[in-house]
Amino acid sequence: MPAVEPGKIRNIAVVGHRGTGKTSLVEAMLFQAGATNRLGVVEQGTTVSDWDEDEQSREMSISATLCHLEWQGRKINLIDTPGEPSFQGDAISSLHVVEGALITLSGVMGVEVQTARNWHRAEELGLARVVFVNMLDRERADFFRTLEQLRSQLGSQCVAIHMPIGSEHELTGIVDLLHMTAYTSPEGDREGKPGEIAPELADQVAELRTQLLDSVVETDEGLMERYLDGQELSPEEVAAALKTAVTRGELFPVACGVATKNLGTTAVLDLLVEGIPSPAKKGAPIEIEGAENAAFVFKTVADPFAGRINIFRVLTGKLTSDTTVANARTHDKERVGQLLTLQGKEHESAQEFGEGDIGAVSKLKDVMTGDLLLDADRQVELPSLDFPEPVMSFAITPKAKGDEEKVATSLRRLSDEDPTLSLRRDPQTGEQLLSGMTQMHVEVAVDRLKRRFGVEVDLRQPRVPYLETIRKQSKGHGRYKKQTGGRGQFGDCHIVLEPLEGHTGYEFVDKIVGGSIPQGFRPAVDKGIQEAMLQGELAGAPVQGLRVQLVDGSYHTVDSSEMAFKIAGSMAFKQAYEAADPVLLEPIMDVDVTVPDDTVGAVNGDLNSRRGRLQGMEPQGGMTQIRAEVPMAEMLTYGQALTSMTGGRGDYHMQFLRYDEVPSHVAQKLIEETKKEREEAKV
Repeated sequence: MPAVEPGKIRNIAVVGHRGTGKTSLVEAMLFQAGATNRLGVVEQGTTVSDWDEDEQSREMSISATLCHLEWQGRKINLIDTPGEPSFQGDAISSLHVVEGALITLSGVMGVEVQTARNWHRAEELGLARVVFVNMLDRERADFFRTLEQLRSQLGSQCVAIHMPIGSEHELTGIVDLLHMTAYTSPEGDREGKPGEIAPELADQVAELRTQLLDSVVETDEGLMERYLDGQELSPEEVAAALKTAVTRGELFPVACGVATKNLGTTAVLDLLVEGIPSPAKKGAPIEIEGAENAAFVFKTVADPFAGRINIFRVLTGKLTSDTTVANARTHDKERVGQLLTLQGKEHESAQEFGEGDIGAVSKLKDVMTGDLLLDADRQVELPSLDFPEPVMSFAITPKAKGDEEKVATSLRRLSDEDPTLSLRRDPQTGEQLLSGMTQMHVEVAVDRLKRRFGVEVDLRQPRVPYLETIRKQSKGHGRYKKQTGGRGQFGDCHIVLEPLEGHTGYEFVDKIVGGSIPQGFRPAVDKGIQEAMLQGELAGAPVQGLRVQLVDGSYHTVDSSEMAFKIAGSMAFKQAYEAADPVLLEPIMDVDVTVPDDTVGAVNGDLNSRRGRLQGMEPQGGMTQIRAEVPMAEMLTYGQALTSMTGGRGDYHMQFLRYDEVPSHVAQKLIEETKKEREEAKV
């Protein structure tokens, strides 16, 4: 099959908050266009998009899924993205390779957190946006209230292009205000052809039609003059002007319906063809100079049997099977074997993909999300997808001894698929930490480890990387003497400790004048002190933020050795440390929380109870961004608490800021716990 012309392609990411029916809408569009022969149901695990076992068991999208259909002679590539914030990485990468975003909302809940986030991401990327207000047959669903929310929170350019007929359980159809036709609820699964608008709807339809025309003609001076002169505008003229306005980001059409009942699907498909620009009109989302053929990998699927599958967007030229490409990141050559056309988990072989199209390739050796595939090796700047940093970490240990390497290898394959997952070893605690966006994110990764790779691990809260330091100057004397017959051991040193500003760093200053300690033994004193600093006396945490002055000592010409002075240095440090007013330090996190306005009081109160210090608040159209500094120890279980306080509508991210002293009452508890653990370890 030859490559599809760029002008006949529509690339669309379906995004929105969790539970707004994205997968159901994609399913309805596939079915209505004849790409599938039955209307799948999320709850039954029969949809094309949510094919993964984890998705079916949780009844939610976890990964972005590529599907396609044909409508009005156009190929529409649909990317069904997760709405759950835990898996937002796939939504971010998908928005980088499309010309338009189809944003779903619940007619009950209106504009929610991820709705606004994805809207602003699409805005930053200059994407055309079409809105679909879903679930209008539910109790308390209100299209007009949601429309006002959209206009007040996301932009006054949101304009109704459809109108519901009836409401809630009495919803019977929708009116297409652009083409002035009506669709009624299908008697079977497939939506029927448009019909006449009922006379009793005439006044309301006329009012909304006028609002639509007013909005469209404001973007086109020629149409504006004719409209003001009272001339009739044809649907084709209005549609053409609307498409131009949508492409420029001047208008955002708002459609409506019920995806699970396949109501409003035909009108939405028409709107995507008429309203979303083609790659030929919009141009490549990522510009690559000098390459005739270039493709960008935005999604990787790690399958234990099929191997790695990379999903790509052709930026320029084409990608053909049985050719060689260069990876701009590694500068290695890769042989393109089998190209694939994906329909959920199903795939068919393809010979080539042309400019603007989206496809997949299997079994490339070292290609991952974010890579550029070029026709020849050249120095180019790799595009940045700006994935958020993981905020929730758990310590992991294999359930079976000897599985450490298998766990690490399997998790690396999962992180190829999901770059917002990370595995690292904490150099201080020695723990292997698996980090993700939320607790659910990490738990899903653990489930996939077991199901895909046959590896089981235990999860536990990670240890907080506390530090210790000193607050005043002190002196210490270490004398190590051992006589066992024959040559003995002797080392003797005097040191002075003093705190460094900012509680960071370590300095060793040799202040010995003369030969009280020979030059060759002085580094051993330093080494003994640094080893003693690895485990402080308060809570067993590493010590930092001090200067050590070696001021005096003595030696024996026969019995002294590096080992003896190393031990003496350790003894001197421990004595001085106890007298230097040692304190515990804890990591402080810079926390950014976004919550609905009606939960701000509860969230602020909770942050205060976690010893947080509020740094400011900023309203964001129905949402509020709260900035605070909070100890890491108080944030280990924050995800669950925030979900409970906001009904799942809030999210947060955090990053390390600095170390601060632990309050005395908290420090005392930690010191007592450490003392108890040490005593139990001796038994």
